[in-house]
Amino acid sequence: MPASWAAASRCADEMADPGAVSDALVPGSGKVAGSAEIADAAQLAGAAEIYDVLVVGAGPAGSGAARAAAAGGARVCVLERSAMPRYKTCGGGLVGLSTDHVGIDLSGLVRSTVSELTITLDGRYEVSRHRRDAHPWLSMVMRSELDAALLAAAQTAGASVRTGVQVLGLEESAADGGFVAVRVRDGRDLRARVVIGADGTSGRCGTYVGVHCDQVDVGLEGEFVVERAVADRWAGRMLLDWGPVPGSYGWVFPKGRVLTVGVIGDRSRGGELRGYYRRLVERLGLTDAPREHDSGHLTRVRAAGSPLRRGRVLVAGDAAGLLDPWTREGISFALRSGRLAGEAAVAAVAAQRGAGSAGSAGLTALDGYPAKVERILGPEMVAGAEVLAAFTRRPVVMHALLSSPGTFGLFTRLIEGRTTIARQLRRPGVRAAVVALAR
Repeated sequence: MPASWAAASRCADEMADPGAVSDALVPGSGKVAGSAEIADAAQLAGAAEIYDVLVVGAGPAGSGAARAAAAGGARVCVLERSAMPRYKTCGGGLVGLSTDHVGIDLSGLVRSTVSELTITLDGRYEVSRHRRDAHPWLSMVMRSELDAALLAAAQTAGASVRTGVQVLGLEESAADGGFVAVRVRDGRDLRARVVIGADGTSGRCGTYVGVHCDQVDVGLEGEFVVERAVADRWAGRMLLDWGPVPGSYGWVFPKGRVLTVGVIGDRSRGGELRGYYRRLVERLGLTDAPREHDSGHLTRVRAAGSPLRRGRVLVAGDAAGLLDPWTREGISFALRSGRLAGEAAVAAVAAQRGAGSAGSAGLTALDGYPAKVERILGPEMVAGAEVLAAFTRRPVVMHALLSSPGTFGLFTRLIEGRTTIARQLRRPGVRAAVVALAR
């Protein structure tokens, strides 16, 4: 650790064996390299600890934040409620922006790549397009494996990890230069100069900050184990089905012998979405196929102007409601907002250490985080909401447009990350078409 961060480790002697959590997590094993276990909640008892940065949640946003903060020299700990690796309801399709910002080698994680896309309108009017070159449109991963690998990268950067830790609440104090007390179940409070909330849509941190979301969707998804012949038919090909519920769609993502099948749409239409999911599974001939998982989850999209920070607490990823309103893609938003939060935390801790007991110096350094999120991710979310409005209002027309070669090519460039919806909506013709469709 650099000398400038020496003061950040003043309580290191009070930690419970830091060596037990300092190695890299072995993806898929739940253990760290060298067979050391990740620390669990029991190790928190009796410990009086203070960190530069506490990250709540070990998904892409949390691991990205922890990695950025640890790489900047901060003393970081990640608190995760579940044992790792753990199942996460997620399609697992990595768009180009995700692969651009993931920051790890994905070669051992990718279950399949996609070079053919089929789109349908509630099972009708099928259109398929192939990629002409060898570069795939999309990579498919299991979220449990991706999250474990991202957490391992954060540990390699220097972050420690505590699993089995349930956060009950947060409380800020101006004492000792300012810190946040994090109350946990079955253990002593932890303290940090900065807390980054990445604990998902229903976590404590978003509630503390006051995050408000004005779009709530429900996703229903299953992981189906299929026969080799079925897997071969889907190899390299994905399906997007524009659903019968306004604003909904379904998908099939191939992952070898596993097909991820799901639907997503407005939570207020939950009964209709369940019927849509059942019919999609039947249409695919998968009703009797064994399922590794079958679950549902909520996605919440941040309302304009909703806070991203309260005092020394920042929120990132799903905890902040950061995702694309149309596709509900959230991994790329989690990776980017997590990194921004980690960098802001490093700057805040450095400013506070430099100012001694003047806690306001650290707070001032956190001011830039919401502005950066608004500047980088805000336009993408606004544009996604505009396209969702058009898609909800005119799904048949949207299907017809996306079936045409030119618009289909634009859609695949969006998937690849070669352009964004926000960039395309700056083109007068595209904006006029989207506005007209939304009427």
